[in-house]
Amino acid sequence: MIKKIIQKLLFKLDPECSHHLSFWGIRALTALPFVKNRLIDREKILEDPRLQREVFGLTFRHPVGLAAGFDKDAKLYQALGDLGFSFVEIGTVTPKGQPGNPKKRLFRLVDESAIINRMGFNNEGVDAARLRLLKRQHRLIIGGNIGKNKETPNEQAVDDYLTCFHTLFDVVDYFVVNVSSPNTPNLRALQEKAPLLALLQALQNANQKYQNPKPILLKIAPDLSNEQLQEIVEIVDESNIAGIIATNTTISREGIQSPLKAEAGGVSGAPLTERSLAVIRFLAKESQGRFPIIGVGGIMTAQDALDKLDAGASLVQLYSGFIYEGPQLIIDINRALLARLEN
Repeated sequence: MIKKIIQKLLFKLDPECSHHLSFWGIRALTALPFVKNRLIDREKILEDPRLQREVFGLTFRHPVGLAAGFDKDAKLYQALGDLGFSFVEIGTVTPKGQPGNPKKRLFRLVDESAIINRMGFNNEGVDAARLRLLKRQHRLIIGGNIGKNKETPNEQAVDDYLTCFHTLFDVVDYFVVNVSSPNTPNLRALQEKAPLLALLQALQNANQKYQNPKPILLKIAPDLSNEQLQEIVEIVDESNIAGIIATNTTISREGIQSPLKAEAGGVSGAPLTERSLAVIRFLAKESQGRFPIIGVGGIMTAQDALDKLDAGASLVQLYSGFIYEGPQLIIDINRALLARLEN
């Protein structure tokens, strides 16, 4: 009931305004003693050792994390950990801060449990994120999602990714290379095999110079053809990166009835559920499980998460599902996993 009241109030506001208000609310609520006591009760479920996952050399206390895009500037990760996420992916960050695309750039399709965004990598820059992450105390795992600045030509994109990589190296646990956002001009061209392989190999070369290299993952679009997905499998094998995050937002408007579908940007939420699942299933089959997959896209229920794990994902991430369903979805997914083990 409380969730529905809060959601109704927030959904009356401009989506970007309600996003910032949610930041304040999450930080304030997790500081209240009676809320902390309830969170401790939730922890008893999330601490069950049967939920642990060992993935690309890291131990996740349970398989549910938060996707990039919610905590772009690493301002809220500790409170998000308190809400129950086992890992939080900050970013996408770029070398220099940038305002992103002009507002209005975030649209809520409530009847279809979807969101359209064309934010455009708005962030305060990688140095600002690093300073906040230096203060981390929470034991949750942190991923660093890195990108290039809008004005950087693709021919120089490698330098931007390397800058972010070196700046964040000692304050994150794994990296995600974002070349799949539809909201930065020409960014998706970097998903073509030659430039993508060159980018990943440059990052891997830099990675190997550190005493303890970090896992590097690639986040891909859901709009790739099977032929392109097969190339992604080959690229992972050739570059020896740690895994794939499938998927980013989609440019497809298939099945969407809202008049807001005419807005430019990427769609997340329920319309992405089946396509993301198909991509995970294809990658898992074609790779024969040679690398882990983090499943994201349209996880609105516990069953959606179970489907992605059954399709071959090792972990899952929430974004729109967290916005629409709140932190209870984290508990619901893990309860469903435990129920399976007990049957």
